[in-house]
Amino acid sequence: METQGLTQILMILLIIASVILFFMISLFLILWAKKNKKQEEDNKKNKITVDSEQENGLQKLKQTKVYTTQDIKQFMNFDSIKDNMIIQKNGKKILMVIQCQGINYDLMSSIEKVGVEQGFVQFLNTLTRPIQIYVQTRKVNLEQSLENYKKKLKIIEASYNKAKLQYDNAQKNRNIDIEQLKRIKMEYVRQKNLYEYTKDIINNTESMSLNKNILTKKYYIAISYYPENSEGLFKKEEIIDLAFSELYTNAQAIIRTLSICDVTAKILDSEELADLLYVAYNRDASEIFGVDKAIKAGYDSLYVTSQDVLNKKIEELDKIINERALKLANETIDSVSLNSQRKKEAEMKEKDLEQIIRSMAKSLIEENRGYIPEDIVKESVEKIDKMESSEVNETKKTTKSRKKKGA
Repeated sequence: METQGLTQILMILLIIASVILFFMISLFLILWAKKNKKQEEDNKKNKITVDSEQENGLQKLKQTKVYTTQDIKQFMNFDSIKDNMIIQKNGKKILMVIQCQGINYDLMSSIEKVGVEQGFVQFLNTLTRPIQIYVQTRKVNLEQSLENYKKKLKIIEASYNKAKLQYDNAQKNRNIDIEQLKRIKMEYVRQKNLYEYTKDIINNTESMSLNKNILTKKYYIAISYYPENSEGLFKKEEIIDLAFSELYTNAQAIIRTLSICDVTAKILDSEELADLLYVAYNRDASEIFGVDKAIKAGYDSLYVTSQDVLNKKIEELDKIINERALKLANETIDSVSLNSQRKKEAEMKEKDLEQIIRSMAKSLIEENRGYIPEDIVKESVEKIDKMESSEVNETKKTTKSRKKKGA
């Protein structure tokens, strides 16, 4: 009985192990089949990607073969700039551009917003021809502002050095009036504060331009004109004149209606139009070399934008000469005035030498009155007074005799 029960238990365990083994083999086969299927799909995708890339490459090669060189004027879509207008399509289309100064609509009150909206509606109603609105984002170029500040700094520095020199000389002059010295000092302090303030502005502006990209938006309205010259009744110059009259009149009407919306506007001149197109097609280069520099350089002579070396040397020499001449003049005037003052003081003392001595003698006697008997003090003072009166009489006699001789 025991052997039979053990055999049954073993049979049950064997059946369970067989089931588990079958289940594991089935699971392995399913996972292996999925893996193979996924690998086949990846291979197909890679093959399709490679084929598409090859096809794109072939298409690109075909396209590059089709490309032909074109004139830069055709690419930029304008022929020339003349009389504050852009000529396009060989004179068949002429543009005039208006630059507008934007307003901050969000900061306005409700009444102001309604006024702006009504003005804009009036602006739209007065349009007689199609317009184009163009917004151009630029980096603010602070180079010109820095150059202007540095030019002003040189002028302020010269005034500051002059005021400083005058103040130093005034401090050395012992005979200067106190009020005059205060005025000179106030002027010196004012020039010093102005000089330091201007230097701080230049330093802050330079650091701001180096560390940040300051962006600004410019708003433009382009008005187009299509001249009709099918029969050849007008010459090209006459067409330009007619277009200018028509576009200018229309532009002025637009500027007046925009003023109702508190938007100020102006017509771009030829140089400003060149700058607009230059920035539009040369955004990276315009940040380094603007069209204003190209115009100043003469376009075809960009290598001579720097000032001539001899002119620079002459300017520096003139500056040194002016500074030294001013310094020498001030020093000479101060030394002469100081010497003349001292000379006058010496002559005055020499002229009144005896009187000064007698006055000091009388002062000494008066100061020591308590140690000297009173009668001696009185007699001594009287004697000194007699000496003074006798000297005055002799002076009068000498003066009278001189006058008689002169007569």
